[in-house]
Amino acid sequence: MKKIDVIVGARPNFMKVAALFAILDGFPSLKLRLIHTGQHYDEAMSGVFLKELGLPKPVCNLGVGSGSHATQTAQVMIGYEQWVNENRPDVCLVVGDVNSTVACALVAAKMQIVVAHVEAGLRSFDRTMPEELNRIVTDSLSDLLFVNEPSGVKNLMKEGVESSKVHLVGNVMIDTLLSQLEDAKKQAKYVEFGLESRQYAFVTFHRPSNVDNSIILLEIVDQLLWLSNVMPIVFSVHPRTRRQLQNNKLYEVLEASSNIHLAEPLSYTDALSMTASAKVVVTDSGGLQEETSVLKVPCLTLRDNTERPITIDEGTNTLIASDWILFRKKIEEIEEGVYLKGVSNIQLWDGLAAKRILIVLDGI
Repeated sequence: MKKIDVIVGARPNFMKVAALFAILDGFPSLKLRLIHTGQHYDEAMSGVFLKELGLPKPVCNLGVGSGSHATQTAQVMIGYEQWVNENRPDVCLVVGDVNSTVACALVAAKMQIVVAHVEAGLRSFDRTMPEELNRIVTDSLSDLLFVNEPSGVKNLMKEGVESSKVHLVGNVMIDTLLSQLEDAKKQAKYVEFGLESRQYAFVTFHRPSNVDNSIILLEIVDQLLWLSNVMPIVFSVHPRTRRQLQNNKLYEVLEASSNIHLAEPLSYTDALSMTASAKVVVTDSGGLQEETSVLKVPCLTLRDNTERPITIDEGTNTLIASDWILFRKKIEEIEEGVYLKGVSNIQLWDGLAAKRILIVLDGI
């Protein structure tokens, strides 16, 4: 039996690997072992995801917790190396672009273990983003590169990756979304906020470029206050964002608005329920750019760039950065019902990405 360590550490990782475990019974020669690095270490940010996505209890929790990029990466490397020395896998499968991803890939590569990267080839071409550096390093170390969208294949070819290593498989997070969507819609989480379907904005953001810059953060709050006069807002507040809002005396400003509902980080199903029924999503999340494109929900992204260009070319995503004239123009288009014209279905985002990945792993 082929032993495959599946690495999770941060919140988005759980949704992506859930699709692999969900169909594992069809691959009896594969043994997936869930390794939790503990990068997101509280119940709201990780524990609840394991439960609601039906993931097994991790066979190992490295318990690294928070810290600087260097500290976190180093602690994951030390912990995972100890695990591998005692429980050597045949494959180390990493997902996405978080510190846990690059740390475990580096350990496995140095120990001559096959590295498989899910979401390979994504590039924002912005090396000021820590995630971009993690993507580049992880892809350079990987033996199997599982790609979401055609742009990822092109990026890897330009970087000199052997074509035999690259597999365009689709998007595992969309596999999980499609499997959970019916239940999420039935849940109608928006009712708890006294709202109706397609009548509210769902907001969440957490990236340092938005929350650690006091001027940008103030601008975003100003725009949310403006938006709250157009439609109600449900704002799922990431712990990092909450801390910075409070430090800048802005949390109380949002609390004072009767049309802004501040919420703790939502479970996966709750967040999917809110996203699927939103009139618009305002975010800096990479995953939400993808989810909204499949759900045909307008997405206004508070970033200068994206590593997921297909969500702009074929999906529902618009990059706003801090262009607030564009932001208000797009809200007007959404209100007028013209924003979604030209949106199409994205190739291979069909719920079968996990199966394509496991077929490749089964064959090596």
